[in-house]
Amino acid sequence: MTKNATNSILMIRPVRFGMNAQTAVDNFYQQVEAAGEAHEDNKKAQVEFDAFVVKLRLAGVKVVEVPDTDNPHTPDSIFPNNWISMHEDGTVVLYPMKAENRRLERRSDIEQILTSEGFAFKEVYDLSAAEDEQRYLEGTGCIIFDHDQKIAYMARSQRADHQLFERLCEKLGYEPIVFSAFQDTPDGRRPIYHTNVLMCMTDKYAVLCADAIDNETERQYVLNKIEKSGKELLLISEAQKHQFGGNMLLVEGKHKSLHLVMSSSAFNSLTKDQLNFIEKYHSIIHANLKTIETLGGGSARCMLAEIYLPKLV
Repeated sequence: MTKNATNSILMIRPVRFGMNAQTAVDNFYQQVEAAGEAHEDNKKAQVEFDAFVVKLRLAGVKVVEVPDTDNPHTPDSIFPNNWISMHEDGTVVLYPMKAENRRLERRSDIEQILTSEGFAFKEVYDLSAAEDEQRYLEGTGCIIFDHDQKIAYMARSQRADHQLFERLCEKLGYEPIVFSAFQDTPDGRRPIYHTNVLMCMTDKYAVLCADAIDNETERQYVLNKIEKSGKELLLISEAQKHQFGGNMLLVEGKHKSLHLVMSSSAFNSLTKDQLNFIEKYHSIIHANLKTIETLGGGSARCMLAEIYLPKLV
């Protein structure tokens, strides 16, 4: 079986979800003008979250659902993959976050929560002190792990420090692949805030918006690396990327079945040929996440923190 899918997922149910002005500075997917009354925005996000969890559980995915706390106010807590990753050797990595109010999402009770769910810890590798130096690495938002091939991909941005990434890769034993990726903004081409909006890794193929990698040499470098790793390529356009067409995650369901998870916006952006390509290998789970995408600037993959930890004996 592939190591690029797990049956266990951590999800944080929001209690005060809403537009985060601190992240909107460089997350061009957030639509500031769409923010409404705070209570109503959170209520809509909870409805989307709950329906998403139901779909995952019906497919046989183990969802460890943890409610956020009312205080401190963490409007982006619904995206836990930015502050934690959990690995098969028992290592838990805690990441440095750019927005000050996002740093409050890191939970001191996470070990207790996961232990109570039957997972074992070996070590907590905490990179969060880098925040004091204004250096950031926002988890699997910035890093696309190919666990099968021990390769990690990262697009440079204000939230993705090259040196921290290479230090983490050395710690975990992964080969680091670094490149730059951009998107159109009212002020011209600007770095994409997180790699996982343009790239997804599965057991059989990588989804990639290659057009976002403006430098031709870097683009070819990434394409060659993926192909040499034995993966096929599913290329998406910049328009599809803007609909979160790259923000997907492979998960394991009942009877070891594999499912590619995405939002309905992403699903509807894909062509028939692209959908047929995916369904040749995996079934698709998609959910309406419009409020979460519009206000939070993140989508399905961002809501899912994979738990690869070993089980307690």
